[in-house]
Amino acid sequence: MPEFIYTAKTKQGAKKTGSIETVNKEVATASLRRQGLVNIKVKKKPIEIKIGGDPKVTEKDISIFFRQLSTMINAGLPLVQCFELLGKGTDHKGLLKLFSGIREKLESGSPFGETLREFPKEFDRLTCSLVEAGEKGGILDTILLRICEYKEKSLSLKAKVKSAMVYPASIIVISFIVTSILMIFVVPVFAEMFAGFGAELPAPTQIVMAISDAFVEYWYLVFGIPIAMVYATKAVYQTPKGRYQLDKLLLNLPAIGDVLRKGAVARFTRTFSTLSAAGVPILEAMDTVAETSGNVVIEEAVVNAKESISQGQSLSQPLEESGVFPIMVTQMIGIGEETGAMEEMLAKIADFYEEEVDTAVDNMTALMEPAIMAFLGVVIGGLVIAMYLPIFMMASAV
Repeated sequence: MPEFIYTAKTKQGAKKTGSIETVNKEVATASLRRQGLVNIKVKKKPIEIKIGGDPKVTEKDISIFFRQLSTMINAGLPLVQCFELLGKGTDHKGLLKLFSGIREKLESGSPFGETLREFPKEFDRLTCSLVEAGEKGGILDTILLRICEYKEKSLSLKAKVKSAMVYPASIIVISFIVTSILMIFVVPVFAEMFAGFGAELPAPTQIVMAISDAFVEYWYLVFGIPIAMVYATKAVYQTPKGRYQLDKLLLNLPAIGDVLRKGAVARFTRTFSTLSAAGVPILEAMDTVAETSGNVVIEEAVVNAKESISQGQSLSQPLEESGVFPIMVTQMIGIGEETGAMEEMLAKIADFYEEEVDTAVDNMTALMEPAIMAFLGVVIGGLVIAMYLPIFMMASAV
């Protein structure tokens, strides 16, 4: 039913305001009169249009929230009270809604780990597994800090890998736009100028003008095909087979593939190390590691390794046979298995490959900059020379 807001006075002369839900304005007025109110003014409550919904809760928000929660738990506060205090300490609408939902579940008697699984958009499988392990082991505050450290390192690694992908893509897009503008708007001006030249134009000039004519006539294809290819790639990536082939292709690309492979290895070892340190059983940890790997090829290798482990084999052997992981990684994992120091070994591998991602990104950037400059120089320089050749010929003839 519609809602109406009103102002009125009591019989004693006190002002009263409020709202009432009813079928229409007249019924609302009659209802208020029955309550003994006078001088009644009623109007329909305006509809509030909510744009964009609640702000999204990010990984960084979760990391900060876990660090605060760890401090409160360490101070001996009950979980329900922790979430009451967290709700009072933030004005982030998304977090307020999240804290309220978690508090209600906790008040009904649900364990914290199971409660987090009710919010899959905010808490991934890894986080829920770690929290459940922390609850069982009575070290929830320590586990929450470990999750914070993991998320901070994971976000840093993700940003580095993303920069490795965005940089070449942005350069290619800018080069394409600049070339298209030259072909569609600049070259036709020269073509009009050369129309009355009266002599045969040089071959490079004719080639450039023919390409320009194609750009002008089929401009919708020039810009439509790249956009269609992007959407087609996204559609293919949504299918299991297409995603596997694209992930495999990305890992085998020169320069970029090396960064992605090292990033995937760092993520795999960091996740596995964090789960092992929390006391999560290895088979359960393998499921979580596979799901959070970020690459279907890596995920398949981990799933196959899990099957081998369930049959009594070591972890390092199936990982080495997959051909996905570098030999150094599988050898170090093998040493960790033999010495019983798997957690420490995985953490060292993760540290090493996170540094390797830094180095690989810097090296790739250093190599790509001169290559891109040379490419742009050849393309732009070639266009300029092709357009000025007839002018040079005219000048030499004069």
